[in-house]
Amino acid sequence: MAACRRVPRLLLLMSILLYVHPLREEKYQINGVAKPPVSVVIPAQNPGGVPAAVNGAPVLAALPLRRRTSSWKLAEEGACREDLTRLCPKHSWNNNLAVLECLQDRKEETEIAADCNHLLWNYKLNLTTDPKFESVAVEVCKTTITDIKECAAEERGKGYLVSCLVDHRGNITEYQCNQYIIKMTSIVFSDYRLICGFMDKCREDINTLHCGSISTGEKDVHSQGEVIACLEKGLVREAEEQPGAHTIGANCKKAIMRVAELSSDDFHLDRYLYFSCREDRERFCENTPAGEGRVYKCLFNHKFEEAMSEKCRDALTTRQKLIAQDYKVSYSLAKACKTDLRKYRCSADTNMPRAREARLSYLLLCLESAVHRGRTVSGECQGEMLDYRRMLMEDFSLSPEIVLHCRGEIEAHCSGLHRKGRTLHCLMRVGRGDLGAIDNLCQKALQTLIQEADPGADYRIDRALNEACESVIQTACKHIRNGDPMILSCLMEHLYTDKMVEDCEHRLLELQYFIARDWKLDPILYKKCQGDASRLCHTHGWNETSEMMPPGAVFSCLYRHAYRTEEQGRRVNAVEQTGKQGYILSRDCKVEVQRILHQRALDVKLDPELQRRCMTDLGKWCSEKAESGQELDCLQDHLEDLVSECKDVVGNLTELESEDIQIETLLMRACEPVIQSYCHEVADNQIDTGDLMECLVQNKHQKEMNDKCAVGVTHFQLVQIKDFRFSYKFKMACKEDVLKLCPNIKKKVDVVLCLSTTVRNDTLQDMKEQRVSVKCRKQLRVEELEMSEDIRLEPELYDSCKQDIGRLCQNVAFGNAQVIECLKENKKQLTQRCHHKVFKLQEVEMMDSELDYQLMRVCKPMIRRFCTEADAKNMLQCLKQNKNSELMDPKCKQMITKRQITQNTDYRLNPVLRKSCKADIPKFCQSILNKATGDSELEGQVVSCLKLKYADQRLSPDCEDQIRVILQESALDYRLDPQLQLHCTDEISRLCPEEAAAQEQTGQVEECLKVNLLKIKVEGCKKEVLNILKESKADIFVDPVLHTACALDIKHHCAAIPPGRGRQMSCLMEALQDKRVRLQPECKKRLQDRIDMWSYAAKVAPAEGFSDLAMQVMTSPSKNYILAMIGLGVCVLFLFGLLCGRITKRVMQEQKNSLLHVTP
Repeated sequence: MAACRRVPRLLLLMSILLYVHPLREEKYQINGVAKPPVSVVIPAQNPGGVPAAVNGAPVLAALPLRRRTSSWKLAEEGACREDLTRLCPKHSWNNNLAVLECLQDRKEETEIAADCNHLLWNYKLNLTTDPKFESVAVEVCKTTITDIKECAAEERGKGYLVSCLVDHRGNITEYQCNQYIIKMTSIVFSDYRLICGFMDKCREDINTLHCGSISTGEKDVHSQGEVIACLEKGLVREAEEQPGAHTIGANCKKAIMRVAELSSDDFHLDRYLYFSCREDRERFCENTPAGEGRVYKCLFNHKFEEAMSEKCRDALTTRQKLIAQDYKVSYSLAKACKTDLRKYRCSADTNMPRAREARLSYLLLCLESAVHRGRTVSGECQGEMLDYRRMLMEDFSLSPEIVLHCRGEIEAHCSGLHRKGRTLHCLMRVGRGDLGAIDNLCQKALQTLIQEADPGADYRIDRALNEACESVIQTACKHIRNGDPMILSCLMEHLYTDKMVEDCEHRLLELQYFIARDWKLDPILYKKCQGDASRLCHTHGWNETSEMMPPGAVFSCLYRHAYRTEEQGRRVNAVEQTGKQGYILSRDCKVEVQRILHQRALDVKLDPELQRRCMTDLGKWCSEKAESGQELDCLQDHLEDLVSECKDVVGNLTELESEDIQIETLLMRACEPVIQSYCHEVADNQIDTGDLMECLVQNKHQKEMNDKCAVGVTHFQLVQIKDFRFSYKFKMACKEDVLKLCPNIKKKVDVVLCLSTTVRNDTLQDMKEQRVSVKCRKQLRVEELEMSEDIRLEPELYDSCKQDIGRLCQNVAFGNAQVIECLKENKKQLTQRCHHKVFKLQEVEMMDSELDYQLMRVCKPMIRRFCTEADAKNMLQCLKQNKNSELMDPKCKQMITKRQITQNTDYRLNPVLRKSCKADIPKFCQSILNKATGDSELEGQVVSCLKLKYADQRLSPDCEDQIRVILQESALDYRLDPQLQLHCTDEISRLCPEEAAAQEQTGQVEECLKVNLLKIKVEGCKKEVLNILKESKADIFVDPVLHTACALDIKHHCAAIPPGRGRQMSCLMEALQDKRVRLQPECKKRLQDRIDMWSYAAKVAPAEGFSDLAMQVMTSPSKNYILAMIGLGVCVLFLFGLLCGRITKRVMQEQKNSLLHVTP
């Protein structure tokens, strides 16, 4: 077996054999045993095939070929005496190894003579090639060799024993043996030519890469660690596939990695790094003892400090890149994780190339997988893993895939930001799409790196995030243990809050973007849901990925099962769950899924499926969206305009929100005061099922409601009208009714209209069984009430009146039905299309007062006071009956009056009148109906027609009762008489301005018009006033001024006479004519005035027919006198007729008799 058959460790280990002999001259003792002197031969040629000259530097041959070691000292050689005296302390002169260490570890700027260089090199060469010194190792390390079975079994005399001892130097406990190994190792690593076989394996690569050139000229021949450093950099360039990179031979690669591995415990052994970082070690790691890689780790931790020299930083980066290629180059990591790697078979994949098994990324993924599966990994190993995961996140250049595939993105967007993870976060920002497009390979490389580093498990791994969010963590998340995965969750919960700072917000979203694309990177979610994901979503192991599964697919699968519904939203009930347990998430998993959904809803880019399918629409419709977290709202606003695949995913998310509105985190924050005051009970429920949003809608106008919350709630209501599935409770209650009665209808407003029409028709037709189910009718009612609050919730009405709103109601805010009320008040100025829609709305509201939002809002306290037992649909009728109560609120009274005015404009807006006068209207007012069109209002013409027939006492009893009420109400307030207001507006302004301005509902305006009847110029107005006078004859209650003045007299003189049909009025007129009766002066005066008015009315408006004449007689105050005269006249006529008849009869008889006498 050749002396160099082993990898470079053989010569390295053999070098240790010669440590003891020259150490203490002939008096040096090992383990107390004096050793005989050993001669050292310094040949002119290097043994082992190493040439005497490298790159033209000849090896000195003038030295004596053989010296007695017992008498030979380096300090006595003339070639080195001057340098020794200048550089080395005197106490070290008698120890050749101490002198050697002193001279080869000198400062870089300190030069020594060339002759001394060659003398030292030949001395080291002899130490590393003489097999006799193996016997010294046997003596010094006797106990160690016995304990280490592998070393005890090595063949002696070939140098293999020392090689084995170096391999196991971490397990050596004997002090002298350990020192022996350390010293000899440092000698070997001072020059690549002293490492057995290295020159043979790497000669070609050294020449190709020109690595040997760094040692020519005046450079120290014995300190050629730079050659190895050059080869290591070449290896890194090859791994990164840099332009012009040379492919290093396989044997040389192994030799390079082996050298790096063997130098992993003591940074002195990496000569290039040692010389590059000597001052930095003193600056940063002065108190860090050498050995076990401690100095390396200390320097790594300070790599990006400002005081760190660039040369040392470069050397450290090279070594880190070697560690990334082979974890064994890190002594501490290999040692700490050796047992765990074997335990979890992280190197047992025979199908995997050895180079991949050795990669740091593979080790991290394998062990992280064990940790996430709940397996035990030693704390020491986890600590080492944490350090190297942080290392990967700090410096992107340690990942060859990032350097290779993201080169263009780095040059375009992220140059000059490599320190402390800034370049990586810049690339992550590019990956989010914030700075431009990113190559797919770069995106994949970033995703892989995030999985390897696994910052989701400990935010401290991401130094950029840690530094940016330190203040937020200290204030908002101080209750969470440092390093806990919940820190990231806490930060997400405070996103877009006052506690969040801008830099932390950016770093957090950049990281969460990639965590959102791989569900395994959220350790809490993975822990709670790995069983469910495997069962329901067919996932692989933690460190395995599937190219067939798109980003975010597993989490999408989980949340679909978390909110699993069947048949258009039918939740699996308790009975069905027995056979369907395999399709339902566990409770713990569902909680985590909900938590993440609530957090990721803050940014549309945290939903991979949404971003992928809606990329075009986001750019088209939402590029100008100013506020963060509002992109989904924007997409919902443009739902009808989205492409089909984007529309589907936005629809699914909106449907999900309707079941759990807490997904809308920003909305929940804005609505916190309202929730705490009114909705805390439903908010505390783990399963929302739409209750919370319903509560917010019901309390949308409470004082605790702020603008942001109100806008958010209204926005969701506007989104809900686009599809009935977006209202979870409505969908669940009415899905079967919709399928049966309203198939193929999707928009919620159309579904509500369809179902409500069905309910109304069934009610009008007195159907025994309603076609709409009870639970659906109940929820339908809720939806109808919600829609009445904002005109925008009724798209057809809103679209029809949008132009009018801009013209007439531009300063009126939406909500509280204020815009609808504005349109009602300006109804005469509306366009025909809008007018028609408003009229139809009023018709519905009058049939169902509960849908009149303004009435119900303004009169809410009065409803509680007067109408607690009344049917909600008849609430206006109840309020009208209590309108004149002293306890009635003025605002409510005003609102009732508005509704009365509206009702009197058209009989169709008064459902009670319409029903009561169903037969009378076509009988007496058909001519008016014939002239009317479906889109126009009748302006009170039908009501006026019925009033006149009331005066003629020709109405049916039910209709008469309703007209009497209208007459009584309109007599108190002229505004309730549309025809009077229509014809007399100018006359009222001219003749009765004070009475009109007072707005007292006591009939003063009508009285003013009556008094000034002769002054009225407008014929239409005069006719209306005459009609009022005519109507007042029929019932004194229609004349409130007269009734008030004669109230006591009616009580005293007409108490037994029932009201109506002019009876009490006739009673008063008789009392007025009766000299024995003394009426109240005011009553007497008012009665006399009325007589004068009626007389004038009779002259101005004589009876138009016999019926009118009869009516005038019947309603006349002199009715008895007139009737008596008429009766007397009839009697006279009767007597005259009788007399004439008898005379005629006698004459006829006489004529007849005369004829008879003549005939014979």
